[in-house]
Amino acid sequence: MKKIETVFDKSALTLDKGAQAVKDVVTAIRNARRAGTASTKSKGEVAGSNKKPWKQKGTGNARAGFRQSPVWRGGGVAHGPHPRSFAQKVNKKVVALAFARAVSDRLAEGDVIVVDKFEFEAPKTRLMAKFLKELGVDRTAVIVQRDVDETVFLTMRNLPGIDYSTAGSLDVYTVLANRKLVCDKDGFDALMARITK
Repeated sequence: MKKIETVFDKSALTLDKGAQAVKDVVTAIRNARRAGTASTKSKGEVAGSNKKPWKQKGTGNARAGFRQSPVWRGGGVAHGPHPRSFAQKVNKKVVALAFARAVSDRLAEGDVIVVDKFEFEAPKTRLMAKFLKELGVDRTAVIVQRDVDETVFLTMRNLPGIDYSTAGSLDVYTVLANRKLVCDKDGFDALMARITK
């Protein structure tokens, strides 16, 4: 395993457009990850009788019709949250543009590291930690391959701040959330093919 120079056509990078697309796609991804399980009971859902607590007039108290009123302690919640989906629709072309812009920015900043291949004698975390340290990866990073390699995945999964993805399933949020992209040669080629098609 050794680091190799990244050779690509700089004119193929998308650096002059797509900033808004990146923002929209990241917002959509983060919203889709929200549970949307917050739930409250309205006045019609709170348990209780429909009996009037006291008569309308003559007591000196404010008039009251039922104990489930939102203004009472133990009553319902007015306009409270209910289970819902926060998912947003984003067009495929917008997603493709956002991904191309995000990866292009990483390439332009020199944050993409390419190695010839990932090869470990055993799935040991210390081997990956040592290898990444040699590459100068001291913060967050995502390891990118063309296809899933079980040995590589097992080697990195216990490292904090290190993510794993195939070139085809990598998304904009993962690219932006990690400081470095560490690819093998096949993974890098697949990544470039995806942003230039």
